[in-house]
Amino acid sequence: MGKIVSNFFISLDGVVERPDQWHFPYFDDEMGAAVGRGMEAATAFLMGRRQYQEWAQYWPNHTGGEDGDFATFINSVPKYVLSNTLTEATWQNSTLLSGESEQVAARLREIKERADGEIAMSGSATTVRWLLANGLLDELRLLVHPIAVGRGQRLFEETPTYPLHLVSHETFKSGVLNLTYTPAA
Repeated sequence: MGKIVSNFFISLDGVVERPDQWHFPYFDDEMGAAVGRGMEAATAFLMGRRQYQEWAQYWPNHTGGEDGDFATFINSVPKYVLSNTLTEATWQNSTLLSGESEQVAARLREIKERADGEIAMSGSATTVRWLLANGLLDELRLLVHPIAVGRGQRLFEETPTYPLHLVSHETFKSGVLNLTYTPAA
């Protein structure tokens, strides 16, 4: 049975929006290794509509250079897209999951049961909140950056309380914390 694992670059004040504007000064070999380990364990990828649309435009056209390894991975891995506004998902190996929340949650449970490895996701706070609310998120991996961004979407906004259990932690030389949580029983 697989598990759904969410990965985020996050600031000390909880901002996950636009990491391209604050994340890169902290990216180093330690963080690259952590990201690489997550990529190696992933056998599928889950995303929301916005991320799907952005990535489906970008990644199929970027197969070489320094993005080559990730481009090869993301273009070939099975992708599951949560959206009630898209009518089709045409990017290679993409499956659209839409409908009533209960139907989509049941379909994701089926996908998890058949999966061998991790179903990774990143960059969608809305999707993580939905996964938690439906008991579908197995791990939340946070790369907490030592910066207060001040403005932008937070990972948890206007949500119920979700107790989490810290299962691993690591401090990088850059001051970034690599934290892994599971939903508390």
